[in-house]
Amino acid sequence: MFGRYFCFFSLCLLLPTQRRCSLGHVSSLHGSDTTSLPGFENLTMGYNKYLRPYFGGEPVQIAMSLDIASISSISESDMDYTATIYLRQRWTDPRLVFHGNKSFTLDARLVELLWVPDTYIVESKRSFLHDVTVGNRLIRLFSNGTILYALRITTTVACNMDLSKYPMDTQTCRLQLESWGYDENDVVFTWLRGNDSVHGIEKLRLSQYTVERYYTLVSKSQQETGSYPRLILQFELRRNVLYFILETYVPSTLLVMLSWVSFWITLDSVPARTCIGVTTVLSMTTLMIGSRSSLSKTNCFIKAIDVYLGICFSFIFGALVEYAVAHYSSSQKCAAKAPQEGPANELTKEMEEVNITNILNSSITSYKRKISFTSIEISSDNVNCSDLTMKTHEKIKCVLRNKMHRIIGYFTIQNPSNVDHYSKLLFPLFFMLVNVFYWAYYLYF
Repeated sequence: MFGRYFCFFSLCLLLPTQRRCSLGHVSSLHGSDTTSLPGFENLTMGYNKYLRPYFGGEPVQIAMSLDIASISSISESDMDYTATIYLRQRWTDPRLVFHGNKSFTLDARLVELLWVPDTYIVESKRSFLHDVTVGNRLIRLFSNGTILYALRITTTVACNMDLSKYPMDTQTCRLQLESWGYDENDVVFTWLRGNDSVHGIEKLRLSQYTVERYYTLVSKSQQETGSYPRLILQFELRRNVLYFILETYVPSTLLVMLSWVSFWITLDSVPARTCIGVTTVLSMTTLMIGSRSSLSKTNCFIKAIDVYLGICFSFIFGALVEYAVAHYSSSQKCAAKAPQEGPANELTKEMEEVNITNILNSSITSYKRKISFTSIEISSDNVNCSDLTMKTHEKIKCVLRNKMHRIIGYFTIQNPSNVDHYSKLLFPLFFMLVNVFYWAYYLYF
């Protein structure tokens, strides 16, 4: 058989012209020396499958259409999608014209005897042609020489994704078909019916995405070896955010609200407030780790969900720090009162042992000390820096000392219980404002 093929192609190269015969006519070449389609011996006598139609002349017009059977998976970590498609290609070969208006469906294995385009899928990582129970290919021959060639292919195609707005993102993916060896001088790719050449994509039901819209494009790929025709199917996928709201956003928001419960607990309840603060911080940390585990290979992206979890973690941690500040201020105030209460207790004990004269003397002495101490404090806080007798460097030190006292006075908490009172209002208010800016930015910008 291979010897017959070799003899046939040798004759094709040697003969100056090839005689094509219609059905019912006899070729000038003997059937025993040539190869032909079974049942079409007279039609394909002298047919050379290694030469494209119109060889040496005008390019072949190849019209394509697609049926998207399924998109089984879309991987953010690998940045690709897997789809099963029905690819149909149509072109006209004048060497296969026969009389009549019939069409014949041929065995798919006979495709080896015909010229077919060398179409491939651009940016395909893995592809295979289904072969159960036989190779899923179709060959149909029309009387005007038109050939319909259909394939069932499953392919994994790269799709560059921008995950900065995840999970409120919209991804744009492409399916590109291009000629591998024939440039635009040999073949021309066109969509059969424009956007109507693609079917099935609007009926797809995906787990995380919804197909927003799709459209077809005709382009060219400029390579070092020439310019090659390319067809592009571009479709937009919008992620369904409801799952992430229930899975991540609602729990993180509830944890922030739980951390506010400590504002209604007294400062003396150290174990209760500390337990709430530490528990919410650890729970928030676990939630953040879990949200990133599904996208372990894309940690370089700062996603919208990471921003929200970071905001929630900051508010929870801030509630814990707020209690630490309030408790520390309260303890400092109690320590400041202790020296003043100490002499009073001692004075009470002495009153039981001494007479009225000693009590009056000690009271007068302590009163003078307090007056002198208060005057010293007042003079130290309100030092007159405009004294003419003071030197320049002393005036500078005086001014700086007065400003430091004022700054420290601003940050001194006079009543620690007011910290919780203000936190009850400020924490929810700021959290609501941050949520308004967050959702407005990621949904509308």
